[in-house]
Amino acid sequence: MTMETMTDIAPLKTQTVAVKSSFYLAMRILEPARRDAMFAIYTFCRAVDDIADDEGDRAARRDALDQWRYDLDELYAGRIRPRSAFLADAVRRFRLDRADFEAVIDGMMMDVEEDIRAPNWETLEIYCDRVASAVGRLSVRAFGLVEDNAAELPTGPKLLAYHLGRALQLTNILRDLDEDAARGRLYLPREALEEAGVATHAPHAALASPSLDAACAPVLHRAREHFEQADLVMTGLPKSGVKAPYLMAAGYRSILDRLAERGFSPPRAPVRMSRVKLIGALLRHAFL
Repeated sequence: MTMETMTDIAPLKTQTVAVKSSFYLAMRILEPARRDAMFAIYTFCRAVDDIADDEGDRAARRDALDQWRYDLDELYAGRIRPRSAFLADAVRRFRLDRADFEAVIDGMMMDVEEDIRAPNWETLEIYCDRVASAVGRLSVRAFGLVEDNAAELPTGPKLLAYHLGRALQLTNILRDLDEDAARGRLYLPREALEEAGVATHAPHAALASPSLDAACAPVLHRAREHFEQADLVMTGLPKSGVKAPYLMAAGYRSILDRLAERGFSPPRAPVRMSRVKLIGALLRHAFL
């Protein structure tokens, strides 16, 4: 099988995975080829994320992630293996950069090597770049913000990937505190915990601290700053290319707002995206 002999089966399979995403509506409004590329990117991210979140043997999970590296070797050499065939058309059509796929795997490997607990800001920045902004760098090509034959990302799309990726990931971290703690992880930065007077890095103990709101405040503030910067970047980009990221930002900003309103002291009720905010963003941007 080569990139030229891909069938149309892959997009159908990837849609069944992507439909579970919080970003499904934002992906769904794209033109068919761009939509299918986003479905493929999401499916790849879901596959490697499931490996990272599995509770099995660490060595086996490392091997599973390394197998995806081998599949990328084959894919970019034009030898398409069945498991990664769903990526082939998107890689060819939009010149998706292999380094960004590798970065996503590197981020997942951070979770496999050890349960991340109270990383410093620098380490958290690296993690967010790998698991989120790298996905953004793949996505801006599918959104139509980059010329299909461009080898390098222009400044505007690159900045959008940087800021929106981090905004979304920091929101995820604040939303998923209890879910991550159940896996033995705590992504709140060490400096924020210490400045708030939270002495422990044990996930459940830290989340029970009466100072948790203060520890989360810098993360929430930084997420807001990234959303604001992403908005500024999008005002200078073609409107047709930012309709999907506008929806992603609107949905996740509503989660961040609800988290700020709810607070972080236990018990923490689940927070979901505002349908009103999402529909409002859809009406404003989907038909540009």
